[in-house]
Amino acid sequence: MIQVLDHVRVPRPSGGHPRTRPDHPCADRAYSSRRNRRHLRRRQIEHTIPEPPTSGPTVGGAVARAAAPPPGFNREVYRRRNEAERTILTLKGFRAVATRFEKRTYVFHGTVTVAAIRRWLRT
Repeated sequence: MIQVLDHVRVPRPSGGHPRTRPDHPCADRAYSSRRNRRHLRRRQIEHTIPEPPTSGPTVGGAVARAAAPPPGFNREVYRRRNEAERTILTLKGFRAVATRFEKRTYVFHGTVTVAAIRRWLRT
């Protein structure tokens, strides 16, 4: 995740230098490492990354479930993150996308684009 964030360049509508800090990145549990969270905290970037179920305190060997969402939890942002995750899962329903059969970047990008168009036409 840190390598991806280092390449973020958001152009400004009025011109000038592009922004290098995203507004609010959303990620999967796979990116909830301490290193990623520390990097985001250092750059003062708010994020929505769910905690893995094994990261909480344990009670008798079982993970204790929190009674309430963590502080700063935004239900609407989390819902949008989940929509993006489900969209990626439907794109992976296409075998060529899931297995990354094409090794060249531009061909794989075209494969993902065709899969997205097919998904869009079905709805």
